[in-house]
Amino acid sequence: MNFAFTDEQEELRKTVRAFLEAKSDSPAVREQMETEQGYDPAVWSQMGEQLGLQGLAIPEEYGGSGFTFVEAGIVFEEMGRALLCAPFYATVALAANAILQVGDEDAKQKYLPGIAAGETVATLAFTEESGRWDPEGIEMHATADGDGYRLSGTKMYVVDGHTASLIVVAARTAEGLSLFAVDGGADGLTRTALSTMDMTRKQARLEFDNVSASLIGAAGGAEAAWPRVLDVAAVALANEQVGGAQKCLEMSVEYAKVRIQFGRPIGSFQAIKHKCADMLLEVESAKSAAYYASWCAAEMNDELPQVAALAKSYCSEAYFHASAENIQIHGGIGFTWEHDAHLYFKRAKSSELFLGDPTYHRELLAQRIGL
Repeated sequence: MNFAFTDEQEELRKTVRAFLEAKSDSPAVREQMETEQGYDPAVWSQMGEQLGLQGLAIPEEYGGSGFTFVEAGIVFEEMGRALLCAPFYATVALAANAILQVGDEDAKQKYLPGIAAGETVATLAFTEESGRWDPEGIEMHATADGDGYRLSGTKMYVVDGHTASLIVVAARTAEGLSLFAVDGGADGLTRTALSTMDMTRKQARLEFDNVSASLIGAAGGAEAAWPRVLDVAAVALANEQVGGAQKCLEMSVEYAKVRIQFGRPIGSFQAIKHKCADMLLEVESAKSAAYYASWCAAEMNDELPQVAALAKSYCSEAYFHASAENIQIHGGIGFTWEHDAHLYFKRAKSSELFLGDPTYHRELLAQRIGL
């Protein structure tokens, strides 16, 4: 096994970073986060048509490029670094991931090509009003209705749920946990955008009132695959967090070089040196965890459950600490709306809590290694 990225993977990183520097700079992020939709459809189309990012890790037989999750992890990292306002995480890490893990051949052929082409915005709705992230928190039941099903109930914290054209819903049948496809404009579906601290990632409350739904895969088919769905989603988020943490470190070091206090750069003071050194240590450790988790996700090996929990726990804390220290090192300017430090701080906090906080994932890790 080689822990270094290949030349092709590094070229992918450069390409994605150059694209995001042009399309997701600070003014673009601030413009899109203020809109109701939360992203620029033109940029979303370019990501699919010109770069093929949405279909990067989708198999070729379903319209994708057939790369592994290692390449996808690089893309997530760069998007986290740029605070991209787009439904990429919801579509790729949640919806497409769930369909790949649970769906049968018909479902994959029906839904994945549109996602790979950048034509479909999708999301995964599973968390309910209890706020639980584990499978036991899913209580919504699906009722058989002829050849289809009907869904009633509420889903919370659905990423980009207010704009998605395809909603993959986790609900229970007599056979067990199952996945269903619901059209974003279906009758009986009420979508309400939530007020979120992190304005760069929209969330919604979805209320289902006898909504028509199509079964994805077999009834009860999500029961065994669900842990893998959440593990892969956690690994994707960990890579995003690494990208954001690295950007916070770079912002801090750059400012410490140019900010003069008492006749010298503040980076020459021991307290600032220690802060930056601690951030560097945590960021590099987080990278190791996230990169190894990406490899495990690409291989779908037996280590994935443990490594995913470890990566999500550690990367969450590393990103939040880096974003907080970034504000401290910038001093007064770091607390202003005009500076981007608060945007990374808010994304770090929302990412820390999404899919479960570090304590939750440490408990998962302990259970999975037999403690």
